[in-house]
Amino acid sequence: MAKYNDDLKQLNLPEIDRIIRQFWEENDIFNKSVQQKSVDNSFVFYEGPPSANGKPGIHHVMGRAVKDLFCRYQTMKGKRVERKGGWDTHGLPIELSVEKELGITKEDIGTKISVDEYNAKCRETVMQYKDQWDDITRRMGYWVDLDHPYVTFENEYIESVWWLLGQLYQKNLLYKGYTIQPYSPAAGTGLSSHELNQPGCYRDVTDTTVVAQFKTLPETLPDFLQGLGDIHILAWTTTPWTLPSNTALTVGPKITYALVKTFNQYTFEPVNVILAKPLVEKQFAGKFFAVESEEQLASFQSSDKKIPYLIVKDFIGSDLVGIRYEQLLPYALPYQNPENAFRVIAGNFVTTEDGTGVVHTAPTFGADDAKVAKEASPEVPPLLVLDENGNAVPLVDLQGKFRADLAEIGGKYVKNEYYADGEAPERSVDVEIAIKLKEENKAFKVEKYVHNYPHCWRTDKPVLYYPLDSWFIRSTAMKDKMIELNKTINWKPAHTGEKRFGNWLENLNDWNLSRSRYWGIPLPIWRTDDASEEKCITSIEDLGKEIALANQKLGLNQSVPKDLHRPYIDEVILVSNSGVAMKRELDLIDVWFDSGAMPYAQWHYPMQNRDFIDKGVTFPADFIAEGVDQTRGWFFTLHAIASMVFGKVAYKNVVSNGLVLDKNGVKMSKRLGNVIDPFETIAEYGADATRWYMISNAQPWDNLKFDLEGIDEVRRKFFGTLFNTYSFFALYANIDGFSYSENKIPLAERQEIDRWIISLLNSLVQEVDAEYSDYEPTNATRKIMTFVDEHLSNWYVRLCRRRFWKGEYSQDKIAAYQTLYECLSTISKLMAPVGPMFSDWLYKNLNDATGLEARESVHLADFPQADSSAIDKTLEQRMDYAQRISSLVLSIRKKEGLRVRQPLTNILLPVLDPSFISQVDAVKELILSEVNVKEIEYITDTEGFINKKAKANFKTLGKILGKHMKAGQAMIAAFDQKAISELEKTNAYTLEIEGEKFVLSTEDIEISFDEIPGWQVAVDKDITVALDISLTDDLIAEGFARELVNRIQNIRKTSDFNVTDKITIAIKDHDIIRSAVAQFGEYIKAEVLGVSIELGNAEGGELVEINEDVSLKILVTKV
Repeated sequence: MAKYNDDLKQLNLPEIDRIIRQFWEENDIFNKSVQQKSVDNSFVFYEGPPSANGKPGIHHVMGRAVKDLFCRYQTMKGKRVERKGGWDTHGLPIELSVEKELGITKEDIGTKISVDEYNAKCRETVMQYKDQWDDITRRMGYWVDLDHPYVTFENEYIESVWWLLGQLYQKNLLYKGYTIQPYSPAAGTGLSSHELNQPGCYRDVTDTTVVAQFKTLPETLPDFLQGLGDIHILAWTTTPWTLPSNTALTVGPKITYALVKTFNQYTFEPVNVILAKPLVEKQFAGKFFAVESEEQLASFQSSDKKIPYLIVKDFIGSDLVGIRYEQLLPYALPYQNPENAFRVIAGNFVTTEDGTGVVHTAPTFGADDAKVAKEASPEVPPLLVLDENGNAVPLVDLQGKFRADLAEIGGKYVKNEYYADGEAPERSVDVEIAIKLKEENKAFKVEKYVHNYPHCWRTDKPVLYYPLDSWFIRSTAMKDKMIELNKTINWKPAHTGEKRFGNWLENLNDWNLSRSRYWGIPLPIWRTDDASEEKCITSIEDLGKEIALANQKLGLNQSVPKDLHRPYIDEVILVSNSGVAMKRELDLIDVWFDSGAMPYAQWHYPMQNRDFIDKGVTFPADFIAEGVDQTRGWFFTLHAIASMVFGKVAYKNVVSNGLVLDKNGVKMSKRLGNVIDPFETIAEYGADATRWYMISNAQPWDNLKFDLEGIDEVRRKFFGTLFNTYSFFALYANIDGFSYSENKIPLAERQEIDRWIISLLNSLVQEVDAEYSDYEPTNATRKIMTFVDEHLSNWYVRLCRRRFWKGEYSQDKIAAYQTLYECLSTISKLMAPVGPMFSDWLYKNLNDATGLEARESVHLADFPQADSSAIDKTLEQRMDYAQRISSLVLSIRKKEGLRVRQPLTNILLPVLDPSFISQVDAVKELILSEVNVKEIEYITDTEGFINKKAKANFKTLGKILGKHMKAGQAMIAAFDQKAISELEKTNAYTLEIEGEKFVLSTEDIEISFDEIPGWQVAVDKDITVALDISLTDDLIAEGFARELVNRIQNIRKTSDFNVTDKITIAIKDHDIIRSAVAQFGEYIKAEVLGVSIELGNAEGGELVEINEDVSLKILVTKV
């Protein structure tokens, strides 16, 4: 007979990991799990490609656990789940790490190092940590095809991307435009709006801000402002470095403005200023105070602590349009139409929320500025100058430096963050400009200001808004389609799709596709020098034909490059339809397009595997999962490309994972020293405990506060309990030779407790199946844990223990074995998606001994199906009552310091419904035995006896009620007994405040009780227990009798007496036990096989503790 494996004497999850990983590899279990299923019954999963130039972190274990569990679940449900791995190999992450390693900047590429050498280094770097990624993948039990991955730098992948771009080009969704765009000087490239909206890109910074005084030209002032002396217009900016590029001031045409007489707070010179009237008080707060007459104004002395100001008149913004002013910082003039610069224009985007209600307008560095300047009549020119080659350029170059010829600011970076470490000057350019304006009586106010500013997602440096020639995808043209398709996707959590992603689509901008870099997929567009003709290449075959045509017409000798990257592709010259040479547009494409193209490019579609996409074999995905930071990254690019090219969704279900933080809720970083090493964690605690902790501790989309102590607790409480339960089973099953060879005993012939646990098991199967199916793994794991700990181990096995180790190999013992076997086998399957290695170890230990199933691994087995005929909800309910009532009574005992061996007289139970009494009566003896109480009584009306009170739980209700918290708190405090009863029974109560309804649960409301003399009350949802804790002398005596039985039994065990040996007992006499021996001596003797029991001399006996205060000697002698 095969034996149940009992090699492990204590739980060792890392050793179980090793055993099972070796078993998987030797028996090719992963491939079998795929190949044994039909292609016609596929579940499509997309692996979001990681970049192997960075090391895997603990958050990657979290993300991969989520992916793996649903793929394993669907496999067990009979689906074929292909899991093609992939590597994201292009873009800024790789380029910046290469630049750092080589000690170069982007500007050095092509001079200090050739493009060819640079890209060769990038190709080498992309797989720098591939071995570590492969290792963590295997160690954590993540099943993904690492032997045939897609790699984004391969020609086949690039060719598929070109085809997709060609489709967009043919639909007129690709265009080139000169616009103001987010630009990263540190990375040397423009950024798309979805890159700028990655989590953490916008951050609070403290900058020097200036309210500048723009001096108007008197002859341009309207009549109502004539004869009042010099007038300045105030404009506020958080980016003083843009002031040299100012060419206009924009006012709101309908906004009311005011002329204010005052004094400059730095020079104390009198000044007339114009600003929005609603902002006067805000701008003149602090140092200034309002006066009502010229006389009060004239009395000001520069030594005064406060400066007076007088509102002279008001007018609307449209009255100011056309006023001209002196250039604030005359470093340079626009090379085109300077006569149209430095004037007031109107713009409807101007507000009075902050600043002065006048917008400093620099069309070179702001999209709104450029738009309003272009719409003005005549058009306001941007401040562009001609460089040495005659090209129109801004005053700031692509490195973020002012042009060298701009006096004292020339050659300086506009942001101190752009300097190399240790080289930044003490004063930033912003500060220098502010000081200059103060000295020249051109600064009305200078102060530090905290505001939200965008940073580059890869360099962490501030971005600039910069005029660039770029290629765009006209995604706005397909916005409505994207919004419509998004509504069909099942987002977990729903609000990510509806709010974060949905709002993003509602405010969609065109996609900036161009990247001015070297290592990436080249844009496949060739143009003539005058940009009058262009071609978009869609395949290598297409490129070959065009090269042959160019060779023929232009007399060249070219061939298709073996590598489609720069610089080789840059050398290819094509020919236009009119016979003119065409060069490739030097831009690369956004690396996010690479990853968004993976559903098609991973299969080299459409050059190969057309049916995979066209017939829906691998498109769209049934399921994807990545971090919440991918909402406007990979999730968006997948959705955008699928919507625009195919008019379909790219994925049907998406799980958006939260962040993995340290145990204090702080983001992990090397600087803080709170980074958790995934390799060390798995080596110490095992992969399954790590995975199970991550999934059970918090919903995948919530941020996880990662705590190693939490993993240890899961290891002990869940895996330890399950291991001990199996070990208990294996021990006695091996002794009795149980191999499940007997016919299955019908449930009707088994004990009620067997029927109960099997009923509960089948209910669990239903619930866990539904939770996995609905992408709710946290609920699934918690239900499995509750079953194993509270029901299987702590109730079924504990109460049935005697059936396994006592008596003959009877039908009742076989029924107990069969019942426990079925529970363990089913649990191994239910937990397999999340804990793949321990579950396989458990499944194999059981199945290898019985051969009941023809499956070599739990991952080749079918997911359990519930047997509805085995589910008895009435039985489950009454056993639930037994467990919960017992738990409540034991909790009162613990709180009151009453040992379980101390008998108590009575439990009072308020009746819930007509069946409650009969249900509890059926398990009454079990309850009384568990809690050591004499009797249960029922009461139908608790009023006047148990008086409950409700109180708001501020921790949870604050988030729900928000501004209505105070009103809600009062309403909850006023709950009557009926309202509290309704809440306890249904776990829901609807609160209506000012017409708004809020559904509350028992988590949101704390229930307490008035004290009842001699009684203690406890509650668990709908069940309330009142326990009589008063003690009589008889009860106390009986309690000590039970304590004596326990101590004497322990002495028998330590003395190695046989179970049939009779004994005599001598106990040191003491007041505390005299009554116990007198009243319950016969009971004590019967329980311990005692012939006699005497109080007196117990010399030579063992000293044992009777209670916390008294220890006595007990002498036990074998007769």
